[in-house]
Amino acid sequence: MAASSSLLFTLLLVLLTFSDSSVQTLGLEVGINYGQIANNLPSPARVSYLLRSLNISRVKLYDADPNVLLAFANTNVEFIIGLGNEYLQNMTDPIKAQNWIQQRVQPYLTRTKITCITVGNEVYKTYDHQLWSNLLPAMQTVYNTLVNLGLDKQVTVTTAHSLDILSLSFPPSVGAFRQDLGEYLHGILNFHAQVKSPFLINAYPYFAYKDKPNEVPLNYVLFQPNQGTMDPSTNLKYDNMLFAQIDAVYSAIKAMGHTDIEVRISETGWPSRGDENEVGATPENAGLYNGNLLRRIEEKQGTPAKPNVPIDIYVFALFNENQKPGPTSERNYGLFYPDGTPVYNIGVQGYLPELIYSSATTNNL
Repeated sequence: MAASSSLLFTLLLVLLTFSDSSVQTLGLEVGINYGQIANNLPSPARVSYLLRSLNISRVKLYDADPNVLLAFANTNVEFIIGLGNEYLQNMTDPIKAQNWIQQRVQPYLTRTKITCITVGNEVYKTYDHQLWSNLLPAMQTVYNTLVNLGLDKQVTVTTAHSLDILSLSFPPSVGAFRQDLGEYLHGILNFHAQVKSPFLINAYPYFAYKDKPNEVPLNYVLFQPNQGTMDPSTNLKYDNMLFAQIDAVYSAIKAMGHTDIEVRISETGWPSRGDENEVGATPENAGLYNGNLLRRIEEKQGTPAKPNVPIDIYVFALFNENQKPGPTSERNYGLFYPDGTPVYNIGVQGYLPELIYSSATTNNL
């Protein structure tokens, strides 16, 4: 049985390595969020082969899992790693920040391409004012530690925000941050401008459609043909909500005095299943959203306000995660099931071999 399993895995590697049709499927400047709140996911080594077969070379983690970083050694895949919100207070301490970087980052840098650390995730969604106060000092301390270790040119520092940091998002030209966040975001924007790191936003047009399905046109949020909307101040036409959201963030940043900070989408996606009240959470809609988005990325499209800046996006998520709390949709954002089969068709051509499980291959990997 062990010999048979080894042979199967060898054949799998051959298929992944030599199937040109597979290797060319997703040769795009797209990143993927690799969440692991599940008890049935394939090993990081198998995930490494899966992503390379799709030619995806950018991965975002929510932690600094050493098993993942080791599995992707010498693969040329770029990683964003994460410091969870529970680390923020410790990261304001230079000694603790240095210990974390020396233990969780530095040992892997020679073989794994870690290019960015996100300090916290959607901190302002928590309404924990202590976290709000700790965010910028933690980012500064982590960055200063990288400088002291000579790593700041290799690894940058940022944080990811939810879109509800905006008080206004339409029309995009009047985009504005919430007033209660003004003092905090002013310092964070100054930090981004100083260290030249991107401003990350988690943007989900799905939520807007789910909340007001009778008002928000489905085709507009799915990148399908539609009449679009016009920004009366700029006369720019928007044919999809995501691009409008990105430009609203640019406008909010400009209103605070900055025009030199790049906005990137650290999460966006669409659930393939949901509860009864989660309108639109279907495999068909998820396939349209992500498939159409990938085509926009492949065409290197910019937004109407930033036509010469190709959108920079990390899709959420690689796998369905069966242990995520919350409504059913939270466990159904994955492009793939844990066995490696696609949840729906996103227009990807080529054959992705099934991931093979066995005690023999698991022990070897």
